[in-house]
Amino acid sequence: MAPTTKIRPHTLVRASGGPRYATALAVDSLGTGLLRPFLLLYGVTVLDLSAPATGIAMTAGIVVGLGCMPAVGRWLDRGARSAVVAASMLVRAAGVVLLLSTPTGHVWLFGAAALVLGVGNQAWPPAHAALVATVAHGRERDAALAAGRALRNAGMGLGALVATACLAGGAGALQVLAGLTGAAYLCAAGLAWSVRVDARASTGNTGGEADAWRGGRSHGSASGEANAPAPRLRKLLTANVIYVFCLNVPEIALPLVLVTQLNASPAWSALVFVANTALVVTLQVPVTVLMSRRFNRRTVLALAGVVLTVSYAGFLAATSLGGGWGAPAVAAVSVVCTLGEIVYAGSATALVTALAPPHALGRTLARFELSTGFGLAVSPAAITALAPHGPTALWGSLAVATLMSASAVATDRELTHDSAVQVTSLKGHSGA
Repeated sequence: MAPTTKIRPHTLVRASGGPRYATALAVDSLGTGLLRPFLLLYGVTVLDLSAPATGIAMTAGIVVGLGCMPAVGRWLDRGARSAVVAASMLVRAAGVVLLLSTPTGHVWLFGAAALVLGVGNQAWPPAHAALVATVAHGRERDAALAAGRALRNAGMGLGALVATACLAGGAGALQVLAGLTGAAYLCAAGLAWSVRVDARASTGNTGGEADAWRGGRSHGSASGEANAPAPRLRKLLTANVIYVFCLNVPEIALPLVLVTQLNASPAWSALVFVANTALVVTLQVPVTVLMSRRFNRRTVLALAGVVLTVSYAGFLAATSLGGGWGAPAVAAVSVVCTLGEIVYAGSATALVTALAPPHALGRTLARFELSTGFGLAVSPAAITALAPHGPTALWGSLAVATLMSASAVATDRELTHDSAVQVTSLKGHSGA
């Protein structure tokens, strides 16, 4: 078992890319929270589009946006890090400009804006993970990835609250929010670009705040990893498609079940969503660090699948209560589901990053983001298709599929060389 040395806040900030980069993440997530949850309303309210047409355009934008992943992976593997992060933010700023210039009733231009926004949204996760992997190692890297997710959830939650408060202003307020989002993306892109992290740098401080590879291995280390083949990770990527369904449970599955099957007040759905966000923000880093001290990443990811399976079984039992007890029971079980989500999010990207050889880090992360994006794209359709057939069809199917995915992760031989996370410091990296 690794020692229980605490990761101090200043160390965590440095492992995450430095103060300027952390500020860029906060500004970027705030901008995303201002618009992303209300993009559908923008299409319907401001552009006077039908809800089905708006939804189809948004879905198509997300799916087509996944097509940029191979190019993003190749760019990262050429050494770019902060440049790709900044580009993902600039692309989203361009999407906002296109959105603001779309005339009323033009669904195709709205679809183009959704596509550009989708490209930026899909490119950001692998670019961010690659940057963190360049400036941190081992347990500090895992904690930094977890901190980035917590910060992003906090910023998006705050942005969504601000946007909700402004909705009373109607179409004009939504246009102002879109403009603020574009400005936030531009500001975040400038901050991310100023960090100037590049994987080809092996010594010195590349950006004044982010210390790439200081005291540690460069990409051309004698360990032979630079020439190692990129892992295929087929079982892991397939399992990830099922795991990622948990991210849409609080936003889609639970509101659908609470309102249509339990006839509960919409306030219960809001309570579940707020609790989910609060738990992720407060527990993501400590839970990730705690798990990394005791288990290797593959074990943690398999454990996440077990916790999610238990929560799905709990939802099945809770919905059978009906009446006045069903909604409180669902809300209580949602805490278990959120814990499973936290364990999954803290281990999945960390595991993929640890398994990828340095020369193929970008392409490996891009493939992982493809599986994540695919799961996020198909899960709403799968959930809404299963829900009308009853709780057993919905929660039973999710439980069985998730348990099978956890079993596949636990027995996957491609993941067996991932060892327990070692305690490292930024003054002397030992590798993942």
